[in-house]
Amino acid sequence: MDRILVIGAGGQLGTELTKALAQKYGNDKIIATDFQETAKSKFEYCSFQTLNVMDKAALVNIVAQEHITQIYHLAAILSASGEKNPLQAWDLNIGSLLNVLEVAREYKVEKIFWPSSIAVFGPHSEKQNTPQQAYKDPNTVYGISKLAGEHWCEYYFNKYGVDVRSLRYPGLIGYKSMAGGGTTDYAVDIYHKAAKAEKLICFLKEDTYLPMMYMQDAVNATLQLMEAPKENITIRNSYNIAGMSFSPKEMHESLLPYYPKFEMEYQPDFRQAIADSWPNSIDDQCAKKDWDWKPAFDLNAMTAVIVKNLPAYFKY
Repeated sequence: MDRILVIGAGGQLGTELTKALAQKYGNDKIIATDFQETAKSKFEYCSFQTLNVMDKAALVNIVAQEHITQIYHLAAILSASGEKNPLQAWDLNIGSLLNVLEVAREYKVEKIFWPSSIAVFGPHSEKQNTPQQAYKDPNTVYGISKLAGEHWCEYYFNKYGVDVRSLRYPGLIGYKSMAGGGTTDYAVDIYHKAAKAEKLICFLKEDTYLPMMYMQDAVNATLQLMEAPKENITIRNSYNIAGMSFSPKEMHESLLPYYPKFEMEYQPDFRQAIADSWPNSIDDQCAKKDWDWKPAFDLNAMTAVIVKNLPAYFKY
């Protein structure tokens, strides 16, 4: 019987992934955790515990007492936030992963999910259709920690047989929670600004293309990967996955049919250099081949869904 622990459940991805897991496995099978007690209000449908994942003893206690069979480890300091305090970002991103991997090894947890990112690529990586095995030279602490984490995941699989699986997420866009300090956050904030009839000051140039993905596609990809037979998983560091690529200008244009007076102003800041080091688009042939990955949303389809649902969800 599956018992699923979600670490960092209160974040942008965790909010929606935890709900999807509960719908799939049952509310009583899910233990949502976050280091902030205030996140509890998001998880009235399932069990919730406060957890600092850096406290290995506390993690062990939950895994042992709840007889956990799967762990989704989502806690991290993201790219833009990480540059403000790089040592803290490294300590949390790597230290927490090693805690989870060690507990999974010691308690024989059946499956682990850990998210990587397109931030593992860097200035000298191929920009167009960046392949699975592209050269990687990340220049943010977030990207460096994700690349190191990929190697740790692969190591624990090869050395100890820990069935850890991972996706290199592009920028994730949803409407059920705010973004959390990433370089692609403008693509979440833009919908809130449009709904409130406020101008968006965009921190990237209008022609900056980045790989993006609607949250529902990201959730579906995660569940699909975790459901795939173990023998189908040929990538044990992290899979490339792609959804769509667009610029801030194109995103603005996708909103004008709904909000004709919506304005954007471009004031690039330190995040522009981060974005410039990342791919413009991603080759995800390995994911398609190994577990039949296919996204469902393009930019216009995503915008239509978010415009329809966001105002009521946030009560604008």
